[in-house]
Amino acid sequence: MIFYSLKDTFLIALLAVAVDWAIGDPARLPHPVVGIGKLISRLEGLLMRSGLSPRAVRSRGAVLTLVVTATSGALAWGAAALAGWIHPWLGIAANVWLVQTTLAVKGLKQAAYRVYDPLARGDLAEAREKVGWIVGRDTGHLDEKEVARAAVETVAENTVDAFVSPLFFALLGGAPLAMLYRAANTLDSMVGYRNEKYRYFGWASARLDDALNWIPARLAGWLLILTAAFRKGASASAARRAVRRFAKLHPSPNSGIPESAVAGALGIELGGVNRYGGVTSERARMGWPKRVLKPDDIVSAVGMLYGVSYWIAGGLLCVWLAAW
Repeated sequence: MIFYSLKDTFLIALLAVAVDWAIGDPARLPHPVVGIGKLISRLEGLLMRSGLSPRAVRSRGAVLTLVVTATSGALAWGAAALAGWIHPWLGIAANVWLVQTTLAVKGLKQAAYRVYDPLARGDLAEAREKVGWIVGRDTGHLDEKEVARAAVETVAENTVDAFVSPLFFALLGGAPLAMLYRAANTLDSMVGYRNEKYRYFGWASARLDDALNWIPARLAGWLLILTAAFRKGASASAARRAVRRFAKLHPSPNSGIPESAVAGALGIELGGVNRYGGVTSERARMGWPKRVLKPDDIVSAVGMLYGVSYWIAGGLLCVWLAAW
């Protein structure tokens, strides 16, 4: 069984969120996203060739995007269909597991706290190392404020990429569409850079990720504002004004929304100077800083991520109960 009723679809999404809250991504279990990453690396090695024209490189990048997203969605469809054919409840369980693997609320919290813990006890060297696991920028030179900024920006951006977006697509098309989204997002994180190597090859992946995240990013922005309204020390009005003022300044059409919302809500400034492979890049500064960033802002950003997940889970529960 592949096509589920509205009630079952919302139940699958709700259970996936609950499982992610509870266990996250167990390290010893196979994870589809790891397989997607390996597929991307393998195909990149086959498709990337020196001496090709920009048009040819862009075409090969489009092939990579099509093959990876289609394969990921098809395999998820096949796994869910097989499980549903064996037994309807097994089909539900398979869909819950597949959707859960596209979410990363607990995983984001764990990654953020791996940065926060050494930063809070004054071990800047370890904090630099751990933040380097979750960001693409150079981290060896960062001071405490910049390490905290990197972690906060990652949590804010991934409120969309690792939670709102995959769940949005799970509600539209179940596990197959959620996995297709996760494949597109993984492609963007691996080849969607505007550097010399990936400017043309990663163009299709980056544009697809932008398109898929367009609606979820705006939903996340409103949910972050709503979360700020009920969070001590946060300002919903400042979050709303920051999104209107700063989001459009970000090079991404989507990432600026959650980052500016968090910056406004917490009264901090995000963005600024980053280094990538030794090359300095100036990012738009977002928010009106009332104070200097500190390690506790990482905890606050995680709290806002969880707040968004609570609002969504509550909405899913209400719809499921109404459908029941």
